[in-house]
Amino acid sequence: MGMFLRAALPQHHLSDDSKDAVKLGMGLVATMAALVLGLLVSSAKSSYDAQSTQLTEVSLKVAFLDRLLAHYGSEAKESRALLREIVIQNLDRVWPQERKGNGPLGRPSIEAEDLLDQINQLKPKDDAQRSLQAQALNLLISLGQTRWLKYTQGTNSPSRPLVIVLIFWISMIFVSFGLFAPRNATVIAAYFVASLSVSGAILIILEMYTPYGGGFIELSSAPLRASLEQLGK
Repeated sequence: MGMFLRAALPQHHLSDDSKDAVKLGMGLVATMAALVLGLLVSSAKSSYDAQSTQLTEVSLKVAFLDRLLAHYGSEAKESRALLREIVIQNLDRVWPQERKGNGPLGRPSIEAEDLLDQINQLKPKDDAQRSLQAQALNLLISLGQTRWLKYTQGTNSPSRPLVIVLIFWISMIFVSFGLFAPRNATVIAAYFVASLSVSGAILIILEMYTPYGGGFIELSSAPLRASLEQLGK
């Protein structure tokens, strides 16, 4: 756009004084754009790290809950099986591309509330079982809170007006580049690579806000799968 605009401008608009004035103004815009871009990258990285930490925490709590139920005794066998089924369904739902086997996808969804009711209905025979039941219920409630926190954070996104303004600023900077640049293949290729790099940074910001969205920046299912391998043992 800047190169085409240059051809339409009178020659005196392209004087050295005009170049200096445009460069001065675009330098200020470039500084603001760099600050905003850095702020968005930092915010997106914090959001990504928080959700990664929550996934690891959930995986650890799931494995520990299974061990509590195992120590409770054979009466909790159904609860352990239900816990395993919940983990499998969540893995299939969040990471469908990693799904193994040909089990039915249309089976009824099992919620954590079902497991909560089942554990609550256990009838402890002694103080040890009562203590294990109480710990299992508290841990399951904590898991539910973490799950809702993960869901809430998953709805976070960068400010749309801020992203639009940032894209406008960067576009104007590139227009100013083309306004005084020679129109040849080398310059066009260099500006194309530069614009692709900046666009990639904005794409990374958007991707890091949605690590469960199936994009190219996605949280690994490894922590939860590692816990799944320990369930029922």
